[in-house]
Amino acid sequence: MNALAPEKSEHGLAELPAWFKQPLPDMDKIHSMKVMFRSFGLHTVCESAHCPNMGTCWGAGVATFMILGGICTRACRFCAVPAGRPDLVDPYEPEQVAQTVDIMKLRYVVITSVARDDLKDEGAGHFAATIRAIRALTPQVKIEVLTPDFSAKEEALQILSQAAPEVISHNIETVRRLSPHIRPQAMHERSLKVLRRFGELNPTSFIKSSFMVGLGETEEEIIELMEELLNAGCHLLTIGQYLAPTQMKRHIPVRKFVNPEEFERFAHIGKEMGFKYVESGPLVRSSYIAEKGYREALGK
Repeated sequence: MNALAPEKSEHGLAELPAWFKQPLPDMDKIHSMKVMFRSFGLHTVCESAHCPNMGTCWGAGVATFMILGGICTRACRFCAVPAGRPDLVDPYEPEQVAQTVDIMKLRYVVITSVARDDLKDEGAGHFAATIRAIRALTPQVKIEVLTPDFSAKEEALQILSQAAPEVISHNIETVRRLSPHIRPQAMHERSLKVLRRFGELNPTSFIKSSFMVGLGETEEEIIELMEELLNAGCHLLTIGQYLAPTQMKRHIPVRKFVNPEEFERFAHIGKEMGFKYVESGPLVRSSYIAEKGYREALGK
């Protein structure tokens, strides 16, 4: 893979290459968005995951809602979301999300969550309730969900599927060889099974996944992963650069910064393989400009 090794600053932290520079965000817009989310007691993955696109997306009035609290029952080594004993499930959260979607006049919304291994259905019912609440208030809104693997429980997969979101996404995150190290409480084959089963249960929905590069994978492994996802029934794919959330031992350090030309090549390979849409770039994240992927898959 044509990539750069991370350079070190005087503080010992990885210096980002020039292609990560972005225009200064509209801080007034960001502040107003934060006030809105806090007033409803809502979480966003934009904040919890330290997304580098938060300023861009929030400046456009777009956000990804994170339901089921802000504490995850898993401790994946790439993720910034706090892990530990989870919050109690808020039964009013689906309606609060729906009201916020209405106030923001969104056309397209992404709903994700922390992993909730402590719940019998691992949160699938709460996802479904949120989808129903949004549709009851704003039936014209298109909905994408980004779910944990629900431990591949058939009942949970069916509960989520019965709500029929337009896009169902579950992130594979990394190549098969690195998966046990990067996300020790998940399984590579189980994620593929979940994606495949979602496709079987939702023939009218688009199936989506995402993975990171820069963790030490080879180009051959990247292409193999893309083939695995396509064979599992994925229509939409996003590929982005891994950035370590902190310098804590828990978090894997960046092994390589992949340059923009390589990302473009991965996008070309994916489209040639047969994906309906591929978004690939250093700053790309699974929910980044999500509506664009949906529209392009529809041919609009």
